[in-house]
Amino acid sequence: MTTGDAAPGLPADESGVRYDLDGPVATVTLSRPEVLNAQTPAMWAELSNISRKLPGDVRVVIVRGAGRSFSAGLDLSVARGEGDSSLVKLSQLSPDECADRIAGFQSAFTWLRNPSIVTIAAVQGHAIGAGFQLALNCDMRVLADDARFSMAEVTLGLVPDLGGTKRLTELVGPSRALEICLTGRRIPADEALALGLATAVVPVADLDGAVADLTAAVLAADRGAVAEIKALLAGAGQRSYDEQDRAEREAQTRRLRDLTETE
Repeated sequence: MTTGDAAPGLPADESGVRYDLDGPVATVTLSRPEVLNAQTPAMWAELSNISRKLPGDVRVVIVRGAGRSFSAGLDLSVARGEGDSSLVKLSQLSPDECADRIAGFQSAFTWLRNPSIVTIAAVQGHAIGAGFQLALNCDMRVLADDARFSMAEVTLGLVPDLGGTKRLTELVGPSRALEICLTGRRIPADEALALGLATAVVPVADLDGAVADLTAAVLAADRGAVAEIKALLAGAGQRSYDEQDRAEREAQTRRLRDLTETE
């Protein structure tokens, strides 16, 4: 196993993100357990950096949090501070500049939806706000039975803006998504499973093993087929039945050609 470098000038302990490679599996760990992995712009910069340096042979990316929680969300000391990314400083930018800055933050999350990789969030403890959205941007979420989701941005007078609202709506429907976002309530693991927010729920002690088993199952499947299936399912909500049928035909045609060429 090799450990990836942090962003230029920022050791892993300062960026707050650890990146490890083990063959076709990359593990990204939020590593600020002393503050329950509360997120900062420096962490988002490193997450974006990791997306750019992933080797082409990586097939699975596991996202996890060090310690007892996945992520307590936005670090409020940064949000309420005087830095360039504080809420006050962002509010002073022009609308276009503010939107561009947020687009940069979003890029730390949205790369996890890339069709060429399968992403798995291993969630224990709290996944609040930005933590919930980080998990939502992953393809699958394996939860320990102590996990709690919360879309808490509304408690700060803000909206979820890190790529989580569409996935949330797709998973639970618009009415339930609205209720979750407006109340900011904590969703326990068993309810998350019932709502479709969790792929599986396991005892805390079994979380690593469950994620390893799921990873092994993904790696056992043909890489090309995995990428095509992910793309088919990701676009299904925007297509009509006829359009989805056509997308299936085109994907299968590509698979048949690729399989024949490799024989």
